[in-house]
Amino acid sequence: MVGLSNKPERASHTVAKYLQQNGYRVVPVNPSYTGDQILGEPVYASLHDAATALAASGTAIDIVDCFRNPDDMLPIARDAVAVRAGCLWMQLGVVNQAAADLAAAAGLDVVMDHCIKVEHAAGTR
Repeated sequence: MVGLSNKPERASHTVAKYLQQNGYRVVPVNPSYTGDQILGEPVYASLHDAATALAASGTAIDIVDCFRNPDDMLPIARDAVAVRAGCLWMQLGVVNQAAADLAAAAGLDVVMDHCIKVEHAAGTR
């Protein structure tokens, strides 16, 4: 999860905790907290760092769930393509068509302006 906060009152933290409680492993990517842990997981500075660490245990990044400013999304989309993620998910309020187009052209599934927690709880995705 790109932009995961260590503050329990933040939406990213609430969503990550929900996903963990529903069987998903959430890997925090946030350069502000590199070296710390959030929800029991080590925090990585970049998607590349997270993918490298996960690859050592035979794990790959499936969904890149983003809690970032829409203007920050194009480089994140490039990184999601580079680490061969399966999906680029932009949370509520995060809309960047150029990032979506780049990821889709590389074969990633793209979801924009939707909350993964809401969609999961509703059984729609």
